[in-house]
Amino acid sequence: MRATHTRAAILGQARGAVAIATVHLGEPGVGEVLLRMEACGICHSDLFVCGLEKLPLAPVTLGHEGIGRVAAVGAGVTEWSVGDRAGVTFLGTTCGKCEWCAAGRERFCPRQTNFGYTLQGVLGEYAMAPASALVRVPEEIAAAVAAPLCCAGWTAYGALREAGLQAGQSVALFGYGGLGHLALQMARHQGLRVAVSDPSEEKMAAAREAGAEGEARNADAAIVLTAAKAAIPQAFKALRRNGTLILVGLAMTSYELPLVDTVLKGITIRGSYLGSRADLAAVFGLAREGVVRPQVQMHGLDEVPGLLEQLSAGKIAGRAVIGF
Repeated sequence: MRATHTRAAILGQARGAVAIATVHLGEPGVGEVLLRMEACGICHSDLFVCGLEKLPLAPVTLGHEGIGRVAAVGAGVTEWSVGDRAGVTFLGTTCGKCEWCAAGRERFCPRQTNFGYTLQGVLGEYAMAPASALVRVPEEIAAAVAAPLCCAGWTAYGALREAGLQAGQSVALFGYGGLGHLALQMARHQGLRVAVSDPSEEKMAAAREAGAEGEARNADAAIVLTAAKAAIPQAFKALRRNGTLILVGLAMTSYELPLVDTVLKGITIRGSYLGSRADLAAVFGLAREGVVRPQVQMHGLDEVPGLLEQLSAGKIAGRAVIGF
């Protein structure tokens, strides 16, 4: 039996309230796949979308960190079959023709679509998705564990790779939430010396217990994994000469660049967005090996509006994941 309707977390209008409502799905069209969702994480990017003054798609189902089973396939879909396990990330479709797609950097495609933003998301019992946007997920990884890896884990891994550090060097992580706790695990696995900075004493205690050491200063790289405005200047000050500042957290605020220090100390500033397809496969591999293990809090779909409020207030440790 296939669902033509589903309950989902819906943002009805820009800066509106998120509500759990029933939406129409219909049958999968050409190139589409119907997914019976198993789990979906709640990400800060969902909050970012909720705070935008204008939405490219409204109403929009939120959610881009999902694991599901194929329930039905549309015409022309040959790479997926009913029962297959699929992962959904923020990155939806890409043009496949531009210089970034040709170079394996599809995440920078100017014609990309994104789940929970320009495409309907997957924070619901069922979801419709373009088959070309789905990723294979190892059967050995539980859905609640795999879901955060599709965004938080992928993004954390990509940011560490952008930093270009070698074993023995130091990295300072700013923000110890859904991304930060995974970045700490990955950085330690890479043999890096890791410091963590977060305004929450509870999160700092958890970071120290997980292996964070020392203060965030004189680091070879600093990675800002939070949207908090104060984090960027703090991370800049934590860098040593020739250090690298990696910006990950999305916010509409501006940052004044300390030009003199940037030039005279040879500071590199880079933005990091998701990662390559190979990076995501590597993240799944780390999870299979037990190197990376998301700290997960399981919840029901009806809890999504309240969880978004808690996430905005910085009160969620690890990752809140909705189970279906």
